[in-house]
Amino acid sequence: MSASYNETQLDALRELANIGAGTASTALSEMLGRSIDLAVPDARVLPMADAVEQLGPPEQEITGIMLGVEGELPATVLMLLTPENADKVCVMLGLEAGSDLVPSALGEIGNVVGTSYLNALAGMTGLAIEPTPPATVTDFLGAIVESILAVRAAASDRTLLLDSSLVIEGEDCSIVFLLVPDHGGAEELLERIGVA
Repeated sequence: MSASYNETQLDALRELANIGAGTASTALSEMLGRSIDLAVPDARVLPMADAVEQLGPPEQEITGIMLGVEGELPATVLMLLTPENADKVCVMLGLEAGSDLVPSALGEIGNVVGTSYLNALAGMTGLAIEPTPPATVTDFLGAIVESILAVRAAASDRTLLLDSSLVIEGEDCSIVFLLVPDHGGAEELLERIGVA
């Protein structure tokens, strides 16, 4: 991955993230029956070590919902929420906090929301991409993010983070939503939208 992108390219990546996250927030809103506010997405190219720091304290306990992305844009979609927010989301779905069904309910949210994001991305870029089934894990933020970044940036010490925050209206509850493409993925996105 090249060391930097110009402002036009970063703006184009932010706009892709914005449209994808907008579609994802609509899907989440329909699932939860709540309005979702969308924070302005960001596009950052960072050294691996800085990427974790940008997302929060590495030792913070976090619940991650991950979907692999296969096809013309190998990537990972990662949704991060605190365990407390994971419980709040499950309660909104009618589950008891701590229920055995929580991981699978969160996985289903990841599946619907992540697939909506990817479908929007595919529609804008013409890329053929397919999500893999979701996995849900609760661990330290550093452990979750480093394991994903290590896989995705195999040929580079830098990673592209396209991140958005989905905030559930009327609840102190938000989900950080990230798209982490493989090495070279940003160039592929930019080429497809004519800003290479």
